[in-house]
Amino acid sequence: MADWAIPQPRWLSLHARIRRITGRHDAEDLLQAAFQRFLERDRSGVRNPDAYLVRSARNLAVDQARRERHGAVAPSDGADVESVHCPRPQPDEVLLARQRLQKLRAGCAQLDARTRDIFLLHRLEGLSYRDIAQRLDISVSAVEKHVSKAICFLTEWVMD
Repeated sequence: MADWAIPQPRWLSLHARIRRITGRHDAEDLLQAAFQRFLERDRSGVRNPDAYLVRSARNLAVDQARRERHGAVAPSDGADVESVHCPRPQPDEVLLARQRLQKLRAGCAQLDARTRDIFLLHRLEGLSYRDIAQRLDISVSAVEKHVSKAICFLTEWVMD
């Protein structure tokens, strides 16, 4: 399913568009979150994946701005925190998530060491592209390319 993997030039174009629209420094994070949403939903109704990704990233930026502006939502005075219902995932959802995680682990093992390390620094440790570039003494562009390469490869790997 290589048609859902985003080639590097298109990824950078989307990143630039999202950064321009949102004015946020974390545009790469917004794009990755939007891409993750895209992969997790039924894509049969999506006719223009690029437009979906841009709109989704914009919505994420708006949501984030609201959270930053208003802070965390506290329960009302009469609400009992213990009574808040937090539904558990269904067993089939857990099974599918575990299978997807196993595929991702296997896919990560197939990446070259440098790309895997950069991808994991960003996705698991939450480092920004700039922080990774400084830590590894490479350019931010090189970090973007490695993360994009990993995402494209892993997307194809998981979808097969």
